[in-house]
Amino acid sequence: MAHSASAIKRVRQNVERRIRNRSNRSRLRSQIKKLRQALETKNLAEAKKLLPETASLVDVMVKKGILHENAGNRYKSRLARRVASG
Repeated sequence: MAHSASAIKRVRQNVERRIRNRSNRSRLRSQIKKLRQALETKNLAEAKKLLPETASLVDVMVKKGILHENAGNRYKSRLARRVASG
């Protein structure tokens, strides 16, 4: 358990950040699942509409530090290839 005032504050900040990051990560995963579901059901129009939204959300998560830059690029690349191939 933290004893100093600064350590107590750091614990508090870490809890807040963890909650925020978990929420953002969940948002990202839900968006990716939506896009993958559209691809599975062969709903290409929906997939093409969701791709830019998903790519944008991936970029935001990379900027926030929730995803590594290379992982974000890999997600975008693979999803774009799947949408393009139909």
